[in-house]
Amino acid sequence: MKFGIFYELQLPRPWMPGDELRLYQNALSQMELADSLGYDHAWVVEHHFLEEYSHSPSPESFLAAASQRTKNIRLGHGILQLTTNHPARVAERVAVLDLLSNGRCEFGMGESASITELTPFGRDMETKKEVFEEAVAAIFPMFKDAGSEHHGKYFDIPLRNVVPKPVQKPHPPLWMACSQLPTIERAGRHG
Repeated sequence: MKFGIFYELQLPRPWMPGDELRLYQNALSQMELADSLGYDHAWVVEHHFLEEYSHSPSPESFLAAASQRTKNIRLGHGILQLTTNHPARVAERVAVLDLLSNGRCEFGMGESASITELTPFGRDMETKKEVFEEAVAAIFPMFKDAGSEHHGKYFDIPLRNVVPKPVQKPHPPLWMACSQLPTIERAGRHG
């Protein structure tokens, strides 16, 4: 059995000066403690505009800081939203975290679950699965030691070599957010 911790970085109102600073610093201290106690994983979400639910728009920044304060715990995106991020930026961010953590990155991906998050990024609930699938198809060739290109409905990426490359080959371990049976089936089909 493996044990982990999971952060939404929730901050209910009323907000006071310094609350976000304390939230982040306490979470980093907790992650250090979890590492020293032998926990296996630490996961941090990506959410946008969910004011009391999550103050975590940049999990890779938080995990990069944690990577310098921990030694063994695996550091996971729980998740990176592939619907609100460009595939090349996702590949870069995953690789940088893998390098900074000396190969301890876990790449969790998902779609986002609300119009509150999707709409400001020009996405909608009707097409989010298509955007997610296309982003996945574009990202994985970017981890290889050569250039790649992708020409699709939502992303048009010319031939480029996305650098840096992750330590773990062919890429960090993969995870997918699943809250509905069709998504669980899709994750299983894709391995």
